[in-house]
Amino acid sequence: MDYKDLGLKVGIEIHQQLDTKHKLFCFCPTVTREVEESNFEFFRYLRLKRSEIGEEDRAAKEEVERSRRFIYKYYDTTCLVEADEEPPRELNREALLIAIQVAKMLNMEVFDEVHVMRKIVIDGSNTTGFQRTALVAFGGFLEVDGRRVGVSTLCLEEEACRKVEEGEGYAVYSLDRLGIPLVEIGTDPDIDSPEMAKKVAARLGMILRSTGKVKRGLGTIRQDVNISIRDGARVEIKGVQELDILDKIVEYEVLRQVNLLKIREELKERGAEVKEEIFDVTKIFENTKSKIIKNKTVKAILLKGFAGIVGREIQPGRRLGTEFADIAKTYGLGGIFHTDELPAYGISEEEVSRLKDFVGAGSNDAVVIAAGNAVRIERALRRIIERAKYCLIGVPEETRKANDDGTTSYLRPLPGAARMYPETDVPPVVITEEMLNVEIPELIEDRAKRYEKLLPKDLAWEIADSPYYQIFEEYSEKLQPTVVARVLHLVPAMLRKEGVDIEKLGERHYRLVLDMILNGDIAKEGAEEALKLLSQNPDYTAEELKEKIGAAEDIDSFIAKLVEEKADLIAERGEAAFKPLMGLVMKEFRGKVDGKVVAEKLKSAIRTLIED
Repeated sequence: MDYKDLGLKVGIEIHQQLDTKHKLFCFCPTVTREVEESNFEFFRYLRLKRSEIGEEDRAAKEEVERSRRFIYKYYDTTCLVEADEEPPRELNREALLIAIQVAKMLNMEVFDEVHVMRKIVIDGSNTTGFQRTALVAFGGFLEVDGRRVGVSTLCLEEEACRKVEEGEGYAVYSLDRLGIPLVEIGTDPDIDSPEMAKKVAARLGMILRSTGKVKRGLGTIRQDVNISIRDGARVEIKGVQELDILDKIVEYEVLRQVNLLKIREELKERGAEVKEEIFDVTKIFENTKSKIIKNKTVKAILLKGFAGIVGREIQPGRRLGTEFADIAKTYGLGGIFHTDELPAYGISEEEVSRLKDFVGAGSNDAVVIAAGNAVRIERALRRIIERAKYCLIGVPEETRKANDDGTTSYLRPLPGAARMYPETDVPPVVITEEMLNVEIPELIEDRAKRYEKLLPKDLAWEIADSPYYQIFEEYSEKLQPTVVARVLHLVPAMLRKEGVDIEKLGERHYRLVLDMILNGDIAKEGAEEALKLLSQNPDYTAEELKEKIGAAEDIDSFIAKLVEEKADLIAERGEAAFKPLMGLVMKEFRGKVDGKVVAEKLKSAIRTLIED
């Protein structure tokens, strides 16, 4: 597609968790827990609140209609602040200083005072019904491929709860993640291609990791992408966790909007119309063989002129009918059926014919049906009627969820300014000159260029981007840099591929292994076995490791005995016998004695025998 001709505009929001000692508004640790470790739970129903300007947010209003019960898992590492049973503490200063540091790295202006606001969120991800957020800086930029991309805002806010389960009428959330500090960085809509979007997100991530003060791993950083095209609409894609599919997300959203605009023109030509009436068609299916709708309330809506369009693909593997099904699912239903795909799923041709007759559908019309709880069906179909009407207008503004394949699913309407109002429980923070005087760290890309003088390029970048790069700098002055890089990256990567659980390994363990190599307790080849043992028991001491990895017998006596046994081979091949004999020695001593030491001792023993 010609993205320039389409008028593509993309803005990115990066949400990055900060690695602070405690959460943003309490003193709980910023650790994640297993749901099974929860020792208590409680539930809430959340209600809609008006903003300070007296308006109701459209996204929050729709969430209320879904009428869900929210269950929260509580832990011994959470407190009454997360449960909204106690007022929040003052803003975490450590987190604020990190946010200021990042703002400086992005050439941003920091506000004189930081005020905390409440952002209405009643999807259950916050026990309070709102998310606390504070605008810290504005008006910055970063450069990508020689182009300047504006950075409009940087906010410091609390992370939301982690959803662990959901079903009809309920959702279960874990409180362990709620309140972890994160920075939200929003760019201007200066990005004009999928490839550029991916590069900008990658650079923002690199800048954040360069601080050394952000959390690592899946779920600790995510991208939201705002996308629009000419004659389309701004759509926010939430929760892109894998950078590798970000360009695909943009590409597929542009495709979706282009196809929706084509559908609009075709519907106009047909004189299409969406009827307001919701029909109760339960009796038509009272003897149905479809297990999906049998013995359930079934209701239908009529979309005149929509035949063949509801089943039309608008993203790979996703049709307009899938968009309607997404809406039904947010109301706790399993989805919808439509006449473009029927008869199917146990629904007979006769039942489809009776359905069309009952609602007055012609050959050019489509009928959408849903089954389940009567109240939920009514609300879902009412919302689908609104969505179908928008097909006659174009592309609706909405918030969508990123799927693993690059496609997206409907979440809720795009929220507006009506969801913001002041937080009265947290005092503002005056930004002092001392707070602004933060150190700007070396960028990972600059560090990698330094390391390229010591390591192969790819390995230099891996170590520069590693949380253990400071260990590399320290030990590469005492050991060969490639040896240090092997311990910190190559060996752990290899063990992970072999299925070894290395998540328990940390700075202490890598230092322990490097010290043992430095002191001659193990050979550099012994790092693999040492790290494998430490992954099984992180509490092993150097002495215990040395004992487990130590040589079975003295290397000198072993080589002397081997040379004596293989005297005929040496007499026949001379120094060429080194290679097969070296294999035998290393089979016994690999990881226990440095390979260079073994080679020197073996060559010396072979030469002595030949000379004698």
